[in-house]
Amino acid sequence: MAFGPNPPPIQAHLCVKGGLEAIAFYEKALGAKCSFHTMADDGKRVMHANLEMFGSEVMLHDEFPEFGGHILSPQTRGGAGMTININLPKPEDVDAAIARAETSGAEVVMAPQDVFWGARYGTIRDPFGHIWSFNAALTGSAA
Repeated sequence: MAFGPNPPPIQAHLCVKGGLEAIAFYEKALGAKCSFHTMADDGKRVMHANLEMFGSEVMLHDEFPEFGGHILSPQTRGGAGMTININLPKPEDVDAAIARAETSGAEVVMAPQDVFWGARYGTIRDPFGHIWSFNAALTGSAA
């Protein structure tokens, strides 16, 4: 799914502590595929990675406080500043996605449930502090 010169209009770019561990977690828990990553000069931190998931792409990097520290991980900031929402085709996909993430080490923040806007919805916090929500219309189309 390489996007080449035509990337999606909006992409999340996650900052984490432990980039290689984060890549492994997202592959296991969310079915991501790391299509590219490059390491920093220290050989320990991920300078940049592209993760293909859910028909789109998420970018990822480790913290680099030596470059000004304006982008920090949720762990350093004391919590996530946003939720990454994944719209899924079927309500049962929400339950399956959250179960897979929890089995892989995520914390369930809101168990899957039918919500007032006519969808099946739930949220997790990944081990790196990012919040992910999963949503599917109860009628089968994206809510």
